[in-house]
Amino acid sequence: MIATGGFLPELERFVMIDRRRFLGAAAALPFAYAAGGFVPAWAQNAPNFGTPTLPSPGFRRIKVGDIEVIALIDGIARRPLGEEFVKNAPLAEVRAELASQGLPTEYVDIPFTPFLVVAGNRRILMDTGLGEFGPATTGKLFDNLRAAGFQPADIDTVLITHYHGDHIGGLRNKAGEFVFPKAKVMVPAPEHAFWMDDAKMAAAPEAMKGAFQNVRRVFAQMPADRLVRFEPGIEVVPGIRSVAAYGHTPGHTLYHLRSAGQSFYYVADLTNMPALFARNPDWAVAFDMDAEAARKVRREVFAQIVSENSMMGGFHFPFPAMGRMVARGNGYEFQPVGVA
Repeated sequence: MIATGGFLPELERFVMIDRRRFLGAAAALPFAYAAGGFVPAWAQNAPNFGTPTLPSPGFRRIKVGDIEVIALIDGIARRPLGEEFVKNAPLAEVRAELASQGLPTEYVDIPFTPFLVVAGNRRILMDTGLGEFGPATTGKLFDNLRAAGFQPADIDTVLITHYHGDHIGGLRNKAGEFVFPKAKVMVPAPEHAFWMDDAKMAAAPEAMKGAFQNVRRVFAQMPADRLVRFEPGIEVVPGIRSVAAYGHTPGHTLYHLRSAGQSFYYVADLTNMPALFARNPDWAVAFDMDAEAARKVRREVFAQIVSENSMMGGFHFPFPAMGRMVARGNGYEFQPVGVA
């Protein structure tokens, strides 16, 4: 099933990238898929920097007009900070940026936070986390969903931003069962077309093939009446419009909520750690498949969010992963909920 619609006027400025460029280089994905789960590519022979502390409780609620938005942390992965993490900045400069904010400089913590939208009788989940396939400090979405007062069967719609494993892993369990039994799964058509293309998988660098295979594990046998492909730019459910933000992946898509004059953007992987990539929007994280397209759209979306004074949430932002973005020098600073 494909839903179609026009783009918002501001989307005309967003970069439309040539997807063939993605096949020219390996993607440094955050997790490589292997039998039994997602294996961090950086885990082999990595120093032991300890285990990240997960927030408790692992959910946080805010109101956006008449809509409730709930951050539900799936977990946190700790990885060594090496030259490869920021592709276009010296490691010493990256460490200096972290040190200036009182953050560790030898490793980085990467949170994974889907969001639940409660709008009237609708229960809409945006992204799903790693599910049963990540390391021990992940896979907490379902516990936190229940702690917030909901069950997987309460979810009527799942909105997917892109097909990296930490966003789609929670759709099925290891037995292959759909975790959200009553939910329609809505996906950006350009993203689906790229990852489900057998020719692209065959031509992809070896480092990307596991990601293609994982997409097939999740989507290949998904019933047609469950899977809804849409063209970014349409209103996917009442009050939530999709926003094309290509670059991190070929069809990376954000979601913009409006209710009673208030606004919330779920920016997914528009930027990874805001302490690095919001303050320095031109820096490229290793996971961006088209770094230049991601850089351009990151600046445009952040400028839009700041101009609207909108609330926002990010998948890899520090918990509670919700707040506001404000201009700071040549970049931006994320101010979490509860910070003046």
